[in-house]
Amino acid sequence: MAIQTLKIDRDLCIGAASCVAVYPDVFEIDGENKAVLKRADGENTSEETDVKALDVTSIDDDMLLLAAQSCPTAAIFLFDEEGSQVFPEV
Repeated sequence: MAIQTLKIDRDLCIGAASCVAVYPDVFEIDGENKAVLKRADGENTSEETDVKALDVTSIDDDMLLLAAQSCPTAAIFLFDEEGSQVFPEV
């Protein structure tokens, strides 16, 4: 499985920061105590984002999945190349 895009549901996010603990290169907590994705352009977002726009040289799909699984409210959504949701399972 290759993860192509991901997003964070701000309504579900409680700011537990477990995603930051697991993959701090991709996630951080913003001023509203919600998780956001660290984009290479500096415009951090919770919106659906292509992994190529993230501020990392290479993405580790296993680490992304671990970060998503660590979220106590399942607020991190992962999608494959076809746009199918791979986590959380539907």
